[in-house]
Amino acid sequence: MDEKILVVDDDQNICELLRLYLEKEGYKTMVAFDGQQAIDYAKNLEPDLILLDIMLPKFDGWQVCREIRKESNVPIIMLTAKGETFDKILGLELGADDYVTKPFDAKEVMARVKAVLRRAANGEKDEICEVKYDKLRINLTNYELVVDGKSIDTPPKELELIYHLASNPNRVYTRDQLLDEVWGFDYYGDSRTVDVHVKRIREKLENISDEWSLKTVWGVGYKFEVK
Repeated sequence: MDEKILVVDDDQNICELLRLYLEKEGYKTMVAFDGQQAIDYAKNLEPDLILLDIMLPKFDGWQVCREIRKESNVPIIMLTAKGETFDKILGLELGADDYVTKPFDAKEVMARVKAVLRRAANGEKDEICEVKYDKLRINLTNYELVVDGKSIDTPPKELELIYHLASNPNRVYTRDQLLDEVWGFDYYGDSRTVDVHVKRIREKLENISDEWSLKTVWGVGYKFEVK
């Protein structure tokens, strides 16, 4: 197994626990104990996934996530001790792919790591997975979103969600259907995850074209409407 995992937490016991479980599963594991070290490692060591604690010295997890997302779409799983909805939603808004609430079961963390890596690898196929509309191109093979001729940095899960909706124009999906079909049955989040990702996608696609739009179907879910 070649995947490299970066664990970021100022608690050395937690880092050692996660390292033991990750290495037992065959992952190469690196550890950072503060926000600055995390940013440096993410840039120089190019991990395949980051387990990122929120409460860190120097830079907190929010700041680290922001900095990493400026240059990379590496999958990020946030670790939060608070378990509050605000923390989870903020992490998703900043581009995190998943979150785990402390205290956690290490086996659950391993399940989430495998699920996120599996989803991230879905684009590594020979065939080109792409949909095109007026001023919009969504390429799942290269994980690229092009809006009005400009390539837009987009976290993997946002791109997978808009690709899924745009591949099935005018079909209405419930939030639970999208969680199942985009996030997968092994996802542990709730339906608010979908709302957060749709909000971020709309910010990227707002007022681009009159020929299509990302619509809310009140009381049901969402659809990519083509006029």
